[in-house]
Amino acid sequence: MKIIVTPPFTEGQKERIRKAAGSEEPLFRLKSEITQELLSDADVILGNLDSPSQVRWAPDLKWIQLNNAGTEGYCEPGLLPEGAVLTNATGAYGLAISEHMIACLFMLRKKLNLYYEDQLRREWKREGHVGVIQGTTVLVIGLGDIGRTFARKMKALGCYTIGIRRRVSEKAVPEDAAADEVHGMEDLDRLLSRADVVALSLPGNASTYHVLNRERIGLLKPNAIVLNVGRGTAIDTDALSDALCAGNIVGAALDVTDPEPLPAEHPLWGAPGALITPHVSGGYSLPETLAQICDIFAENLERFRKGEPLRNVVDMGTGYCR
Repeated sequence: MKIIVTPPFTEGQKERIRKAAGSEEPLFRLKSEITQELLSDADVILGNLDSPSQVRWAPDLKWIQLNNAGTEGYCEPGLLPEGAVLTNATGAYGLAISEHMIACLFMLRKKLNLYYEDQLRREWKREGHVGVIQGTTVLVIGLGDIGRTFARKMKALGCYTIGIRRRVSEKAVPEDAAADEVHGMEDLDRLLSRADVVALSLPGNASTYHVLNRERIGLLKPNAIVLNVGRGTAIDTDALSDALCAGNIVGAALDVTDPEPLPAEHPLWGAPGALITPHVSGGYSLPETLAQICDIFAENLERFRKGEPLRNVVDMGTGYCR
């Protein structure tokens, strides 16, 4: 069995993968080093490729394990060989991304962004009243691992949390205990006006495109802050920029944009209350994230060798874990 591993694991993490592989010897190659010849007889790919289309180079592929939660491009009909399984790294990013979201929220609510600008100008001045976190209402759109982890932390800070899921069922209640309320997407319009914070952690697909469109941005409170760490396409970028420039909302912290990278001439860069980071809340910015990815890979590789059900199997029709 040929196993190819693409993430930049440490030597200790590579050893963990080797142990999980048993008698097989994994080939560790960065995704930039992947060639058609290398994939031509691959049975297992652990990690993302430079392009999902490269999966076509592996006609005998039985399983591909992604190193992120997003599955964009890998669920295209006919891309994977018939019978091949796709799994993702759901569960690895909640820690890193939720803390990034909280840092951005406090920065904007306490006007630390303004004070940092004052510092650069060496100006000692007050920027007026700041906002409170405790007791506010946080609307979390997308209750996957990242959304749930963020909601739990906001609830611990004394916030009232409302979660939005694709589907709501009795089964979802214990899983989403971080949320005081759980609703389906059909309730979004009436919930937006209640929210002091709107946090999006959605994958990129047709069903999530412009979830926060111009009309819905118009429903937000004047004191609202928008956080987006999923995919930039979930928000109408121009509409959000307009709302910030008009002072209709307080701020927006965006780790993802549409388009991405955000063009240098886009007005969002200079919009009041905009805090933009270059898609770094996840990835390997936090070393612990790579360690968690390694844990998921190793556990699933052991399961695969033993013929046991894999963790985080993706529904090819929806792009979400089953």
